[in-house]
Amino acid sequence: MIGENTLGETPPPDMAASLSHVVKSYRLGATSVVALRSVSLSIAAGGFVVVRGPSGSGKSTLLNLLGCIDAPDAGSVRLNGIDVSTLSDRQRTAFRARHIGFVFQSFNLVPVLTAAENVAYPLQLLDLPAAECRARARAALDEVGLAGLYDRMPGALSGGQRQRVAVARALVKRPALILADEPTANLDQETGADLIALMRSIQRATGCTFIFSSHDPKLIADADQQVLLRDGAVIDMIKRQDLFRHHRQEMRLSNELA
Repeated sequence: MIGENTLGETPPPDMAASLSHVVKSYRLGATSVVALRSVSLSIAAGGFVVVRGPSGSGKSTLLNLLGCIDAPDAGSVRLNGIDVSTLSDRQRTAFRARHIGFVFQSFNLVPVLTAAENVAYPLQLLDLPAAECRARARAALDEVGLAGLYDRMPGALSGGQRQRVAVARALVKRPALILADEPTANLDQETGADLIALMRSIQRATGCTFIFSSHDPKLIADADQQVLLRDGAVIDMIKRQDLFRHHRQEMRLSNELA
């Protein structure tokens, strides 16, 4: 079962993300573009959190830093109390491989591998025995509702099924943190809603922290917390119990500007 740990170690129960005065810039030719401007935020363990904002606000950059794909130019990024911004590229890669799962908008499945082989791949990177990789991959596919489709190629699956394979792949190594970049963007409304319900049920069963970048109203409405970005800065952080109040404030402002 996905809720069980069979890697021989217990996932950190207090896995959380914390950024302090993080700055990140990129070079575009001779120009330096600031993607994040002194961002500070904390995300509690076991959260179901959505990062939202207009295009170019820094959402993908923030997820790349949380996923140990990039390192900040300044400031610190702490995951489970570890300042991963001080780690070498090799150390960040090792941390990412063991503790972080990813779900992508475009699924990112290997087209020449079966569903089970795609799910097993992260375990193979951890040098687990082949038989254990196969068994755990099948169990993960069972958990996301794809029992019996182990040998299907990605091209023979629907969009919703391919994204469920991607979720199983993200979860199969029992990570403490899942990062999902627009996971429902390529799905129809009903399929997207089913996927959100699946991820929410997994989050509640496992205590895994989910952090999404999304514009999906259903996912935003179901979040425990929203992080609002604009021009590379955090402009608000809204907890679930405050969402109704915040919505009324937005509606009032919209009416005043009309």
